[in-house]
Amino acid sequence: MSLLIHPDILLFLTQRMTIVITISFLLSRQPAVRRFFANGTTTREDVYRLIVIFGGLSIIGTYAAIPIDGALANSRVIGPVLAGLLGGPLAGFGAGLIGGVHRFAMGGFTALACAISTIAEGLLAGLIRRYHPEALNGMGALITGLMAETLQMLIILAVARPFEDAVLLVSHIALPMITVNAVGIAVSVMLIQDIRAQEEQAGALEAQKSLRIANITLPLLRRGLNESSAQAVAQVVKEMTDLDAVALTDREKILAHVGLGADHHLAGQPFLTRATEEALQTGGPVIASSQDEIQCAHLDCPLHAAVIVPLVSKDMPLGTLKLYRTKEVGIVDEELAKGLAHLFSTQLEIAELEQQARLAATAEIRALQAQINPHFLFNALNTVASYVRTHPETARNLLIQLGDFFRKNLREPSQFVSLREELAHIESYLALEQARFEDRLQVIHDIDPGALSCPIPPLLLQPLVENALRHGLLPLRDGGSVTIRARRQADDHIDISVEDDGVGMTPEKVAQLLVRNGATAGAASGGIGLRNVHERLCSIYGPDYGLRIESKPGLGTICALRIPDKDISLLMAS
Repeated sequence: MSLLIHPDILLFLTQRMTIVITISFLLSRQPAVRRFFANGTTTREDVYRLIVIFGGLSIIGTYAAIPIDGALANSRVIGPVLAGLLGGPLAGFGAGLIGGVHRFAMGGFTALACAISTIAEGLLAGLIRRYHPEALNGMGALITGLMAETLQMLIILAVARPFEDAVLLVSHIALPMITVNAVGIAVSVMLIQDIRAQEEQAGALEAQKSLRIANITLPLLRRGLNESSAQAVAQVVKEMTDLDAVALTDREKILAHVGLGADHHLAGQPFLTRATEEALQTGGPVIASSQDEIQCAHLDCPLHAAVIVPLVSKDMPLGTLKLYRTKEVGIVDEELAKGLAHLFSTQLEIAELEQQARLAATAEIRALQAQINPHFLFNALNTVASYVRTHPETARNLLIQLGDFFRKNLREPSQFVSLREELAHIESYLALEQARFEDRLQVIHDIDPGALSCPIPPLLLQPLVENALRHGLLPLRDGGSVTIRARRQADDHIDISVEDDGVGMTPEKVAQLLVRNGATAGAASGGIGLRNVHERLCSIYGPDYGLRIESKPGLGTICALRIPDKDISLLMAS
């Protein structure tokens, strides 16, 4: 048998092959197909979709055939081979089965052979995809096409009868079909690669856009998901994209809607879309591709499509992000929505953790206040009682100082105060302690006037002063001195220290004071108050701003801290 290339057959097959490729190209323009090509085959549903699409393409290739020698020269193989290369053996077998059964139904002496070969070619391509995934490129597809069409010619020779007619047919169609269909498969795969490259590039651009949006919205979402933060976030997303409208919801109602339809998609209204409920229930993105699916009752609503993605914190849906179009949503919109939802969800989860940390810090300050109050109140009342008969005016002044101390001590822990106010609070405390210590306590103030306006967390210095008195000076029979220093530095920081010349501590005890797992040892030596101050400083200003303690036995202790002199609202948002 000699293989011949008939120019007419080659020309006609090339023309028919271009029809199949053109149909493939038109299919690739559809958003659903583009999403599939962009994401690749990962689910059983994708495989079924491939079987239907490329099984239909195989049928089209059969109808675009050239009758020759009682058989058909065609491009039927392109569909099953593409299905196998994209989706694996099941996809190739399924598409081949559709194309093969259809070809068998058309009859002819090669009907059975063509049906078997169509299934075999799809399965062959699927096995190549499974065991040689690197073949999904132009050259790999060309080689796969050559192998598949060669297999078809061998099956025709083995199955079709009479054998002489099979030999004659193969001699006429082998080279044209092997060449043209292999090239068609390669061109189709290169087309798919180009689609994926475009979508990857678009995805990268959308990822960059998502990061820019996330950078702007981070301080907004630190307040949690509410109408105010949602409105600000929706406005940012709308301004930085070409979307027709942007909305955010919680689990029950619209929180914000910016863009087209804002006149009737109002904050506070319950959301109507079943797709929104589905996104909340499934935790995955949902596409509303028609005005009916959006379910807006407004007759002139311009919004006809949307992609809806859930916002999740700790695997619990908090609400949704909705991106609207007046026409259909594309793969770029879907990728943007998923990217933004992921970033927003992360921001909301961080906001929730920060809120829990703030609540824990507040609870710990409350516990510290409760620890101070009974102990200090008991000593203060004893001191006042000792002056009632002998020095009633002194007792009266001490009661005023005591009331002032407790009034300031009940300040909300989240409320920042100036250094001046904190020092006034300490003055009330020291007035009572000096009455108790009498001549055994000397207090020295070395305060830079320029530092007095610096905002600091409340109840920050009082634990340091109390620690100096109780654990530094009280054990000494003759008492000692406490020095409170504050200096403004050139780099807009305030250096503050509380120093005593008391009994001091060993390096081992100093090391235990600020360690949480050393709470037992710390409780016996004033460590709870010091550790609380240290952790609050680190939580608010960062790990570089913790409490520093220097002490030597018999020489005293220095507790030092550094505060950035910044606007607190900016500091907390950074």
